[in-house]
Amino acid sequence: MMRKFMFLVNYGLKKKLKSKAFIISNIVLVVLLITVINIDSIINFFGGDFNENVNIYVIDNTNESFETFKNNYETINIFDENSEENNEKVNIALISDKTLDILKKEIENKSDIIIEFKNDDINYLSASVISDGYIDMLTYQSIVQSINNTKYSLALKNSDIDINELNQISKAPVIERIILDEGKNTEEENMNTIMTVVFPTLILPFFMLILLLVQLIGGEINEEKTTRSMEVIISNVSAKVHLFSKLVTNNLFVIFQAVLVFIYGAIGLFIRNITGGANIITGEIGSVLSTISNSGLIEKLFYIVPITIILMILSFIAYSLLASVLASMTVNVEDYQQVQTPIIIICLISYYLSVMAGMFEGSIFIKFLSYVPLISCLLSPALLIIGQIGIIDSFISIVIMFIFIYFLSKYGLRIYKIGILNYSTDKMWKKMFKAAKKS
Repeated sequence: MMRKFMFLVNYGLKKKLKSKAFIISNIVLVVLLITVINIDSIINFFGGDFNENVNIYVIDNTNESFETFKNNYETINIFDENSEENNEKVNIALISDKTLDILKKEIENKSDIIIEFKNDDINYLSASVISDGYIDMLTYQSIVQSINNTKYSLALKNSDIDINELNQISKAPVIERIILDEGKNTEEENMNTIMTVVFPTLILPFFMLILLLVQLIGGEINEEKTTRSMEVIISNVSAKVHLFSKLVTNNLFVIFQAVLVFIYGAIGLFIRNITGGANIITGEIGSVLSTISNSGLIEKLFYIVPITIILMILSFIAYSLLASVLASMTVNVEDYQQVQTPIIIICLISYYLSVMAGMFEGSIFIKFLSYVPLISCLLSPALLIIGQIGIIDSFISIVIMFIFIYFLSKYGLRIYKIGILNYSTDKMWKKMFKAAKKS
């Protein structure tokens, strides 16, 4: 029996890995990932200005606005002197002694910007923002905010306020964050913010893999039933061997596909590094990792990661087992598309609940849902990260998943034995319940 099982697994994997659909889709995927990761370098190669520095030329007719504006602008944009060395886009404010007409000619067909400051008896300060074309929305907002801050600073400076008092007014306020509940801290509060931004991105691939797994198993079983090859297979192996070979084959294939996607991403980052692209590892990603580290999450990873991996593996088994049982009762892909709808809805509920987990703080209902099989795979790790459930709760979720898989395999196998050789869709759900009751 083991030889037949291994034969079916090897045959299934080879068939999937050698299929044209797998080869073509992975070629498209690797090209797409490398392109997305290196999009700015590609734009530059074809003459784009994705990383072109933008010079902001300032004509200061007030003779006192430039330095204040420059400081405000660099503060808003967190100016880094090394940004230009790292090939990152930098907007630099420069004082100019040229006339406005000369500057207008110099910025033709460029992304450079001119700002002209003028004295205003009523509003203290007025300004003109001039460019040859459109200005990036974020850049324009930064300029407007810097001009407003400059006006505020000049208004205070030109008033009769004492210089020491002026410095105190301009100084950033000291903000102390106090949480009255002794069981809560600012680190967990920051973690809720991280969960709304970082966690959805991390679990999205896992969510997509579940959907891929459900589609693969259903499509494969329906293909065998449609071509009548199912009858030949079942005449040589038992339904139990056939079912578990499907589970192992498709789960291994999905995991292998996930590893390939990770490798494709690594290749894209390597190409970005050798071609001189901006280092996003030490940039945006490094900033996120720094925030996570400061939130205190790093210390919890030694138990969060194993629990998450266990729940993910169990959920793969549960979803694929449920999909196999349902697919066995259908005779074509169209029927299976309707039957798999409940599975997809459950998976979607699990995903969105995990994304919005921080909104349900203290909810007994959301804690209860973290124990529910098929939902707990995404929700339980999310609640564990933000501290709404503990390790014991996660272990309860794991135990319940084991129990669910046991009963699903026990009663699902009864349905599978009857369903794979049944080509009638009449009263399908009634037949499933009848099959499940048979010993």
